[in-house]
Amino acid sequence: MNEVSRQQTRQQPEATSQEAREPQAELAMQPPVDIFEADNALHLLVDMPGVTRDALRIEVDNNVLSLEGDIQLDMPEGMSAIYAEVRAQRYARRFTLSHEIDSDAIAARIDNGVVHVTLPKKQSHHRRRIEVKSA
Repeated sequence: MNEVSRQQTRQQPEATSQEAREPQAELAMQPPVDIFEADNALHLLVDMPGVTRDALRIEVDNNVLSLEGDIQLDMPEGMSAIYAEVRAQRYARRFTLSHEIDSDAIAARIDNGVVHVTLPKKQSHHRRRIEVKSA
């Protein structure tokens, strides 16, 4: 876990009752993440149900990996909401990458709301077994 550290997603100040009804006042949710390590890479599994490939943004800037995704639920035609608990949401999560990660080779895919991010380690940081020879 030395190669990746979590950063807090910047939270907006608490909304007033007027602002709470406006969509732009919604806070981003932090999606749950599992991190697995292999000899040559780290693998992140990020749970973002409802996010499509087109609504997913993954970027690296100054060794900070940012994952953001939006959910936009459509209103059924000819209906208006009188009570709604399920609404548009935004996911956001950030991680600081160490110098051991090859940020140019990061790859990602989404499958059924789970984002799979592969963070390859630089060649110089791959674990390898050293053969021991007898004298």
